Parts: sequence; structure tokens; C-alpha cells
Amino acid sequence: MKDTIDIYQEIFISNKEFKGEIVKKQIEKYKEIDNIYPKNQSFFIIINTSTKSYDFVSQNFNFVLGLDIQLMKTRGPEYFLSFFHPDDLPIWLSVSKDLMNFALLEVDLEERTRLLFTYNSRIKNIKGKYQNITAHLTPIKFDSTGAPVLAISHYTVVGEGEFLPIIGSIKKLNKNDVYETLFYKNYSQEEISNKLSKREIDIVQELALDNSSKEIAKRLFISSHTVDQHRRNILKKLNFRSTGELVQYCKSNNLF
Repeated sequence: MKDTIDIYQEIFISNKEFKGEIVKKQIEKYKEIDNIYPKNQSFFIIINTSTKSYDFVSQNFNFVLGLDIQLMKTRGPEYFLSFFHPDDLPIWLSVSKDLMNFALLEVDLEERTRLLFTYNSRIKNIKGKYQNITAHLTPIKFDSTGAPVLAISHYTVVGEGEFLPIIGSIKKLNKNDVYETLFYKNYSQEEISNKLSKREIDIVQELALDNSSKEIAKRLFISSHTVDQHRRNILKKLNFRSTGELVQYCKSNNLF
């Protein structure tokens, strides 16, 4: 476990610690939400990579996984990562490193507040059963180098514990409040990542929302003709006969 924590610390290094009122204000806001949030298969955590801690853990963390909230706060990543599936953990670390490097090297500083990071892994609950958890992480504070150090991460159980492809992605909120893909990699089925462009991934996701070519064009600032061309290319690349078949496959395999 020591090696894992060392790698984690190297990935999420910061030149400034965030404590005190900055963190307290965020915690108070999410405490209010947590008090009215119903018991369901989702939980959220405030991650502070500058102190390598979880400054807030919602009540549903215990409801979903049965794990100890206080140990999450006192032991942080050392505790949480110990429940990740041993096959998934090294891949998850690679995903985290790739996402962090891409954000720092490829995204302008002023646009980083509009990013959404997504990744997934299997996590063992208190009964010893692994559950598929997908995380959507939004950075809310940055250090002086522009590295995200304070973030809210929303976790949701997906499926019934069966193996699902491990995927990492970064999306940016555009002027229509639609998330567009900046980075996408399927670490378990790399041929999917290699075949589809980032724009094609956006098209598939929009199709999964039952949006027409005209609606997709408007949301992504492209023409309907371009959308239709993308649709034909996607079906040909992945050897599907129809959009419905494509969308069902992507949903079943958690490819978004």
C-alpha cells in the first residue's frame, strides 16, 4: 500500500495547502445538501489533494459501501484506496496521472474551472463484494501553478458488480452548457479509444440522449450535415448497422 500512496502523492502534488476558511465554506455548503439528500446509490466527497485528505464525506458513503466515514477523514486515500480492486488500482493510478497531465498541459488556466473529470473502478464494500463506482469530479480551487487541489467528486454505483471497462475522460462545459470531450481513453478496450475521435464520442453521447442531428448540431456548434457525416463514420468504424444498436452497446459497456 505504501507504493500506491507514494504514486498518489506524486500525481497530486501541490505547492500550496488549502485549509481554514476556504475549505470550511465548501464543507458547510455540502453539509446543507447532505442533510436533505435522500439515501440512494450515490455519495460525494470533497477531495483536498494539497493535504492528501477528504475534507468532507457524505452520509451516503456509509449507506452505499458500509465503510467508515471517520476513517475516510483521518486516514484519507490510504484508507479509501485499500478497498479498490487490486486489478483496477494500478490502472486507476494511470488514469489519474493521464487526466492530471492533460489538464495541466493542454487546457488553458482560465478554462480549468469548466472541466469535468470522469473515471471508474471497482470498490469493495463492507460485505466484501466489489461494486462498480463511476466518479464525476469537478475542480473548485487551484494552486498557484493551476493544478486542481480542491474538488467535489460525485460517486455513483453502476451495474451489479460485473467487470466494466475502465475509462478516463475530461470534458469542458461549452457556451451552451453542454459538455464536450477533450480527453477520452478506454483503458480496457483501447481499440474503442483508437477508433473514435473526441468529436465522435460527443456525437454518440448526444445520440444516447435521443437528440436529433439538428439538436446535436446546435448544442455542439456544428452543422447538421457534419453530424450526419459523423454518424455514418461511427457506424462504419465500429461495424454497427444502426444508431440504436450503437447506443445500446455503449450504454451496456459503460463507454460514456
